[in-house]
Amino acid sequence: MKRTIIKIDETLCNGCGACVKGCHEGALQMIDGKARIISDLFCDGLGACIGDCPVGAIELEEREAEPYDERIVMERMIPKGEKTIIAHLTHLRDHNETEYYNQGVEVLKEKGLDISVPVKEPLQSKSSCGSCPGEKEMSFAPKAVTMTVSSVSQISQLRQWPVQLHLLNPQASYFQGADVVLAADCTAYALGDFHSRYIKGKIIAIACPKLDSGKEKYIEKLISMIDDSQINTLTVIMMEVPCCGGLLGLAHTAISQAKRKIPVKQIVVGIKGDVLKEEWI
Repeated sequence: MKRTIIKIDETLCNGCGACVKGCHEGALQMIDGKARIISDLFCDGLGACIGDCPVGAIELEEREAEPYDERIVMERMIPKGEKTIIAHLTHLRDHNETEYYNQGVEVLKEKGLDISVPVKEPLQSKSSCGSCPGEKEMSFAPKAVTMTVSSVSQISQLRQWPVQLHLLNPQASYFQGADVVLAADCTAYALGDFHSRYIKGKIIAIACPKLDSGKEKYIEKLISMIDDSQINTLTVIMMEVPCCGGLLGLAHTAISQAKRKIPVKQIVVGIKGDVLKEEWI
């Protein structure tokens, strides 16, 4: 069957093993110093391991693969202990995987194990749009604000074109000595003051660590910005969802391979537009 499943770029994988620890289903193992998927059967395709990868070596792809089997996964997981089982059930609950969650609990009951996780809200049927936390459907009212700005349209602070990282020339003149913002695609929509607060006076590059392909090219371009264009600083703006963590991983990889060292700031944005973290790293 054709379904979404993870893909590991072994040229980027540094063998840290973070994704293996983060995969409670046991789909990943370290083999010859590289993370490898040992069976399509055990990969649920939810992509939680993407956020664990510090170098952006994991992405999702749609291909022919064996269907995921929760019963087999749970039977393999039981010997690993209660903490691992709870982590797995929590993972399914948080991704709204009702059917898999119920199958897992059923297997535990058949084995005489009374283990489950609290469900604060009734699990709903899986949305057709996907099951990554970043794809979970939510709606919330806009925040009440006191109007202190004029009714004149806000001025764009964009200083260059293009902005998509694949399209950018890292040696373009506007990168010379610039303060650069590397932003996840969704951040500009979540932040109400994105232009005035984060890109005023800066050069911007945008990318999606989950959906974009050719991430090794991203690393090459970031290295070129640092070494050839001698950018001044790099600010990475990412969403709070796990899959967005790969963007910071790409930046870390580029910085570790570059000859020059530059200050790096991390900004994490909540799905409701709040800035959850802003720090130099």
